[in-house]
Amino acid sequence: MIIQPTRLVCSCAGPRPTLFIPDSFIWSALRLALILSLSVIQSIAARHERLIDSWKPMNYNVSLTLNEHLTEITSAKVEISVLSLKDTLSQIDLDFGEMPVDSVTVNNQTAPYERSHGLLNIKLLKTMRRGTNLIVVVSYHGKPKDGLVLTADKAGKPSAVGDNWPNRVHHWIPCLDHPAAKATVTFSITAPAHDTVVANGKLERVENTSNTTRTWTYTESVPIPPYCMIIAVGEFARLEAPTQEVTPLAYYVPTTDQAFAAQGFAPANPSLKFFSQTIAPYPYEKLALIVGATRFGGMENSSAIVFNSTLFDSRPEAPISSVFKIREGLVDVIAHEIAHQWFGDSVTESTWSDLWLSEGFADYFAGLFIQRYEGEPAFQKYMKQEADTYFNFEKETRTPIHDTETEDLFKLLNANNYQKGAWVLHMLRSELGDEKFFRGIRIYYDAHKNSIADSEDLRAAFEKASGRDLKEFFARWIYGAGHPRYELSWEWKTDTKKVRLVLRQLQTEPAFPNALPVDILTASGKRRVVLKPTSKQTIEEVKLNEAPASINIDPENTVLKEASATKKD
Repeated sequence: MIIQPTRLVCSCAGPRPTLFIPDSFIWSALRLALILSLSVIQSIAARHERLIDSWKPMNYNVSLTLNEHLTEITSAKVEISVLSLKDTLSQIDLDFGEMPVDSVTVNNQTAPYERSHGLLNIKLLKTMRRGTNLIVVVSYHGKPKDGLVLTADKAGKPSAVGDNWPNRVHHWIPCLDHPAAKATVTFSITAPAHDTVVANGKLERVENTSNTTRTWTYTESVPIPPYCMIIAVGEFARLEAPTQEVTPLAYYVPTTDQAFAAQGFAPANPSLKFFSQTIAPYPYEKLALIVGATRFGGMENSSAIVFNSTLFDSRPEAPISSVFKIREGLVDVIAHEIAHQWFGDSVTESTWSDLWLSEGFADYFAGLFIQRYEGEPAFQKYMKQEADTYFNFEKETRTPIHDTETEDLFKLLNANNYQKGAWVLHMLRSELGDEKFFRGIRIYYDAHKNSIADSEDLRAAFEKASGRDLKEFFARWIYGAGHPRYELSWEWKTDTKKVRLVLRQLQTEPAFPNALPVDILTASGKRRVVLKPTSKQTIEEVKLNEAPASINIDPENTVLKEASATKKD
């Protein structure tokens, strides 16, 4: 997602964060736990994420009926296919908000339940063995406190739009509200006949259910994280994208934005094409771009992205893309949210500590899109802005990307997970080279498509692609805090015709292992030297035919750093 620049950060209103790890990922979780136990950044007061080893959701069938003015849910029934993960399962503990519950059944039998602290605890009439499949049905009604935003759209028309990140979907759908608890979903939404409904997945049918209502049914056939399960209902203007090379692409906007939508969303099809060619085929049945209610600048719901209602508002001072003839920031946000369809939606972070695998990836791949279509200068400008944003953040907060402590999940939407995460990928690309870097990206994606992954899974993919040991790189950049502050002093020795380079790392944290390119400029040209630090001081002498005129550190900006070079008298 993209954070609204003017949005105040809100505290998380949901239940305690939960962690779902399927059997196939137990070894991955154990491996990560071992790494963290050895890491210098291990926290005594780590954030609690519940390990769910008793049951998991496999599919949701969500049936909702909205009233005439879209101000409440008049009736709802959610059927959840549940798989038991242990031999003594006696309770299904669903995350659920405050709406009144009308009934609960398990395998067509009425089941007792309790409600407390954002949970709906359903008691099973008998214990279930491992591998047993259950059908849990919860019927309810009312106005959700959060998650499903019932408000007027930009044109003043009633609308209902899902806005779930990080764990707010449970306010309107009983579920296991953690990104790793991925499942398939079918939505059957009954709404006023004059409204349009869009949701995740493929539109199966639209039925006239009365003289004044229609029921829309969408099916998402691949597992998606619960925060990406959404509907959007309203009097949208629907436009087919003028070019559709990758997947069915349509825009749903308030009537006030109808005239500008085709131009405003111009980067969408090129983004889909570029990411499909660079990463893998697009993972979903269609893509809907919706302008509606979200507290973010954009929210990457699988196959149904929602952008803030101010998306197309005029901003006279904003720089304009020379290629797409719209605001540069608009190009950025559209590419960012579409990149999430692969990273965050299809490959989902297994813990909140791995959020950078979603946001850092989306930020960097938006940059790669800019590099491809806008050119190298635009890309360098983009990466400099990313670096500056991170440096400003770090002045106030010096924590690792892999943050195990922060309890308020909204505070994880920070420059570590976005901008620094993007720079980590850029540095890996610089270290490994394009061929091995993109091979590693594809290995990572193919291994975890429609599933979950952690930072160690990414490291394993890059090591497989490159044949290099990247433990130290990840230890410093992912599990450690800070960035290198280089001070390079140089001295010309006339008698030996050598320049002596002394590189010091001044940050309080341990040395960073990045190879650092240095250009030595002379009257005749330049000489490239690559310094490879193994400690906080690196010394190297270079033979030259003439005295250097100046030294240029990292000319192509391949390292996230602060740096200075001085001549020693």
